[in-house]
Amino acid sequence: MAHVVGIDLGGSSIKAVCVSAQGGLLAEANVPFVDRDREWAHKIRTIAADFAAAHGAPDAIGLSAPGLASRDARSISFMPGRLIGLEGLDWTAWLGSPRPVPVLNDAHAALLGEVWKGAARGATSAILLTLGTGVGGAAMVDGRLLRGHLGRAGHLGHVTVDFEGALDSVNTPGSVEGEIGNKNIAERSGGRFRTTLELVDAHLAGDADATRLWLRSTKALAAAIASLVNVLDPEVVIVGGGIARAGDALFGPVRTGLDRFEWRPGGAKVRVVPASLGDLAGAYGAAWNALGQGTSV
Repeated sequence: MAHVVGIDLGGSSIKAVCVSAQGGLLAEANVPFVDRDREWAHKIRTIAADFAAAHGAPDAIGLSAPGLASRDARSISFMPGRLIGLEGLDWTAWLGSPRPVPVLNDAHAALLGEVWKGAARGATSAILLTLGTGVGGAAMVDGRLLRGHLGRAGHLGHVTVDFEGALDSVNTPGSVEGEIGNKNIAERSGGRFRTTLELVDAHLAGDADATRLWLRSTKALAAAIASLVNVLDPEVVIVGGGIARAGDALFGPVRTGLDRFEWRPGGAKVRVVPASLGDLAGAYGAAWNALGQGTSV
């Protein structure tokens, strides 16, 4: 049976799937690693070999990883500070694949996965926001994944919601990442909270200061989504990442904010839904990209 392998390299673990051409799951793997001596690269080679031994040689392999993918999609061209050795590593050669192994940014891959088999199944215009330590993102318009000139397209967490705000990790002033990401929650809360989910718990317990801070964060996210809707006109916005586990405490005020901020011609409004594939979204997206479905402008 024809099958394809999708591999998603994360910050501390590798997620992989072996799926049929229709997306039926044949096998999966979740392998932790220590970020030293390219341990992750050797473990990815082992995962691919194990899948091939169990299911035969795949028809295609796709890979996703943090950073900006090269223009020829054979490697990650820019990923400073961690996963040393990832930049410039040619995955087709490393895995000894007879067919090119296309490489994607991890958020781009997660969006493809959610469109193929997840919360946005069948959509042709969609955006993804992942709320965690930072805020990642990706965008698809008219069935095409947006990569842009340098691969920066889709870094939706780095849009400005306060032009007088502090600069974030890519020098964007007052970004949505700075308003809702875990990265600076201690600073935003005066040291009270270590994670955003701790803040949410305090908000739900009736802590007035926590409620004020949390509703500011969700208002910023709603404003960012409304702005992105005006630029990209998606039919659905997928929200994932660890902070999305807040459930209604997140989606309720975001939808309320969109009732105020979103431009709704003829009464149409964007759907905002939680991601559904969890840690495997990127692996599914890498597999779909390897099948040739993840085209780009």
